[in-house]
Amino acid sequence: MMRERTDLEERLGSIARFERDLEDAATLVELGEAEEDVATEREGVDALKALLADAERRQIEALLSGEVDPNDTYIEVHSGAGGTESCDWARMLFRMYARWAERQKFKVEIIEETSGDEAGIKSATLLVKGHNAHGWAKVESGVHRLVRISPYDSAARRHTSFASVWVYPVIDDKIEIDVKESDCRIDTYRSSGAGGQHVNTTDSAVRITHVPTGIVVACQGERSQHKNRATAWNMLRARLYEAEMAKREAEANATEASKGEIGWGHQIRSYVLQPYQLVKDLRTGHTSGTPDDVLDGEIEPFMEAALAQRVYGGGSGAIEDVE
Repeated sequence: MMRERTDLEERLGSIARFERDLEDAATLVELGEAEEDVATEREGVDALKALLADAERRQIEALLSGEVDPNDTYIEVHSGAGGTESCDWARMLFRMYARWAERQKFKVEIIEETSGDEAGIKSATLLVKGHNAHGWAKVESGVHRLVRISPYDSAARRHTSFASVWVYPVIDDKIEIDVKESDCRIDTYRSSGAGGQHVNTTDSAVRITHVPTGIVVACQGERSQHKNRATAWNMLRARLYEAEMAKREAEANATEASKGEIGWGHQIRSYVLQPYQLVKDLRTGHTSGTPDDVLDGEIEPFMEAALAQRVYGGGSGAIEDVE
């Protein structure tokens, strides 16, 4: 109840601020026109343009009405085939989502991280806490491709790397997910990566495998095995919920060509760093010529385009591959 109240207060307050800013911008334009003051008029027009962009974002955000859209979210990143190069790409993606979350003023926790053999990460899980965190991040599930001159290749050849991203919501108490412990296999092991004398010398990390579905979750963020176990159970419930929702959505859209969007293993975006610089979403056709900014967390335009496509449908632009 307190969470809903805070959310409503923030929404009402933001609408009141928007109305005041709109009135101030219109007044500036009118004042500039009346006094033939070009600078004042331009200031008002710029303010109106900024308000228009804000209104478009609010329009999409207002449509995040799914049952779990307001919830916190897990973001999993897994490296694909390609050894060190793919592990490094997975690390870059993991950092991109962490930076995006920080830009949105969300709280970020690293739940699990498995380092690569030489560099990067084989897999990692990020917990993002904030209002509508899952609503925004859910469109990022899929395969992301990187094309660049590999820093690990002495011949300086161009390499293509793949990494998979899986986004699923944190399930609160309002949604009941029945998980039988007899259907699960629980393993404990020592945490990997940096840690103190307790973290890396005891079997504090927990891995749970749901045998009927093959879903595997792991947690090693806490020193206590009991805390890691509780977090892993929550992650498993969230994964099972998301799998059921994906199954229902796939069945409902079985006749539509867009059904592959929700499937695991479908490429959704290409990041080209050499020989030219371009990031292209293969679902919406949205592009950016500044991949460095995108990899630093500026992915809101891609999310907005994907959400708008889900809500309004329509064409997705040119969906050709990026070489």
